[in-house]
Amino acid sequence: MDNAHIETVSLKILHELLQYRRRFPGLEASNTEEERVVSQVQLPRIRAFIANNQRLEFVLPAFPTKSPNTNKVIGAVPDMAERLSLIFLNSLCQRIQLYYPPGAHIVICSDGHVFGDLIRVSDDAINHYQREIENLLHEVGATHLSVFNLGDVEGLAEHTDDYDLLRQLLVDGYAEPEEVIKQQLMQDEQGLQLYRAITRFLYEDSQLPGYSGSNAALQKDAKQRACGVIQRSWAWGNLLAQHFPAAIRLSIHPQPADSLKMGIHMMPTKDDWLTPWHGVAANVNGQFVLMKRKDAQQLAGELVAIRGTPSHYLIEPPQVA
Repeated sequence: MDNAHIETVSLKILHELLQYRRRFPGLEASNTEEERVVSQVQLPRIRAFIANNQRLEFVLPAFPTKSPNTNKVIGAVPDMAERLSLIFLNSLCQRIQLYYPPGAHIVICSDGHVFGDLIRVSDDAINHYQREIENLLHEVGATHLSVFNLGDVEGLAEHTDDYDLLRQLLVDGYAEPEEVIKQQLMQDEQGLQLYRAITRFLYEDSQLPGYSGSNAALQKDAKQRACGVIQRSWAWGNLLAQHFPAAIRLSIHPQPADSLKMGIHMMPTKDDWLTPWHGVAANVNGQFVLMKRKDAQQLAGELVAIRGTPSHYLIEPPQVA
């Protein structure tokens, strides 16, 4: 393949990804300077695969487990939100294959066990969610996707009977101290936004129906856990960088333009931080969008079940402003 062709294909693939890029709130959608910086970081990594005529490898830390808060989600198992997201990721790879025959593959690096104790979801619930994700992959025929989680790491796999030990080994081997991470987060606006977003997730997730304590206590508790979640999440990222050194790194959170990681949306949503496991799929005028369950209910959404299992919401046109 000559250089001009390599460049053309690489730019096409980058354009494919940029269409779905998650941006930090407050940035305009068509920020050309931002996209130029993203291109400088990502193009060489894409080019390396094309030049060698290799299948593109992506890693995406995602699909940990459902939020425990039923104001945000329908239940504890994957539903239409996950189904549509997996179909989207698979179709992204299929589209790349149309003009680059070796194609593309995304490894979903499920991080539920990485911080299960901090998000207060049991390891059994995480295992159940992850088995259902694998079933979904088969069901939708997502041949371009595979799953990798903490129990698949060489040297850690023999400890899957003790996830607390697994988490400790991950932190010992791949994490920086929480104090160092806190300092890094406080250095710029984007670090602060990440810290606030994770704090907000944890705070909302602990506002469980029936909770009668103070919101201030929940807020304080969420702030304390947020740094630990980011510490573990970054440790998982360090481990993945070691396991998949050449892979293009996708993320479910907005990322700075110069980051090796690139944030990606898997479903239309107005919230740049919302994910399928923190929300529900709502069919609005024939198009699925991602929102929190309580918002779908406020729009008089009707809960739809598929084969007896609650799946998504249907919102009829009159209620939609």
